[in-house]
Amino acid sequence: MATILAIESSCDDTAAAVVDAPGFVRSSVVSSQLVHARYGGVVPEIASRAHQRMIVPVVQAALDNADAKLEDLDAVAVTYGPGLAGSLLVGLTFAKGLAVARSLPIIGVNHLEGHLLSVYADGVTPRLPALTLIVSGGHTELVKTESGLVHTVLGRTRDDAAGEAIDKFSKLMGLGFPGGPVVDKLAAAGNRDFYRFPRAELDGLDFSFSGIKTSALYYLKKIPVDERQAFFDDHVQDLSASFLEAIVDMLSTQLIKALDLGSYASVCLVGGVSANVRLRDRIANICGTRGLDFYIPKPEYRTDNAAMVGIAAAQRLLLKQTDSLELTIDPSARLA
Repeated sequence: MATILAIESSCDDTAAAVVDAPGFVRSSVVSSQLVHARYGGVVPEIASRAHQRMIVPVVQAALDNADAKLEDLDAVAVTYGPGLAGSLLVGLTFAKGLAVARSLPIIGVNHLEGHLLSVYADGVTPRLPALTLIVSGGHTELVKTESGLVHTVLGRTRDDAAGEAIDKFSKLMGLGFPGGPVVDKLAAAGNRDFYRFPRAELDGLDFSFSGIKTSALYYLKKIPVDERQAFFDDHVQDLSASFLEAIVDMLSTQLIKALDLGSYASVCLVGGVSANVRLRDRIANICGTRGLDFYIPKPEYRTDNAAMVGIAAAQRLLLKQTDSLELTIDPSARLA
C-alpha cells in the first residue's frame, strides 16, 4: 500500500494530508487565512506569504496526525493549478524540494480533479458514469466521468462562479467574507419569493452568474441610503433566500439538462458550495425522482483540502502516472 503526502496551496488555505492508496485518508490538516476577511476577498500577496509561514508546520502536523515519518512516504503530491500563482509556487516548490531530498516521485494534481475525486475518500466508489457538479468560490462546472480518471467537461461558467456571486452578494449586504455560510444560514429563515432575481438562460450547458450579481447591485442602489440599514435589518433573510434560490435554480436547470442529454448512474456534488443546504436538497430530490445515486463529500473534504489531492494522486500512482521535476504551476489550468 503506497503512502502519499499531499499538499494543497492553490488559494488561501495551506493544507497537507497523508493518504494511503487507493484513497484512505490517514490525516488531513488545513490552516485557513482569516486575515482576508477584512479585505472582502483574498489578497494574493498576503496569501502567498502566509503559505510560506505555514507550510512546514502544516505538513508536520499532517505527518504527526497520521503517525507517519518522511521515510514512510512513497510519493509526494501537489496541486499545480488552477489557482493563485504565488500560492501555487509555495506548495510546488516545497513538494519538489521534499521529492529531491527523499528521492520520491512527484505527482501533480489539477485542483478541479481533486474536487471531483473528493467523494472517493475512504473507500466510497460512485457508480459510473457519473455527472458531477463542481461548485466553489472560483469554479462552476458540469463534468462527466466515465472511469476514475477520464473526465469530460460538459459546461462551465462564462464569467463569475456561483460561489463568487454569493460572496459578492454578501459583500453588498455587509455580511462579510466568505459569504457562503452566512448567506446559507440567513436564507434558511427567509422568504424565497420575496424578490425574483433574474435567472440566466443559456443554450448548452454553460453557466453565467454575472447578471444576478449586477441585478443585486442595482436593486440595492434603488433603496435610499438613509433607509438602507433599516431595510437590511428587516429583509436580510428574505433577500438572502431570494438570491440563493436564483443561484440554485440556475445550477439545477443545467444539471437537469445534462441528465436529459446523457445516461448516468449517479450524480456528485462537490466543492465548497456543496455545503449549501438548499442546493443539496434540490439535487437530492432530482436524483430521487430519477433513481440516481447521489454522492457528496464528507464536510471536511468539501472546501479546499489536501486529502482530495492525495486521493487523486493515489489513483494516478496506481496507474504509474508520475511527473518529472520540470512540473510547473498553471494558474489557469482546466480539466480536459
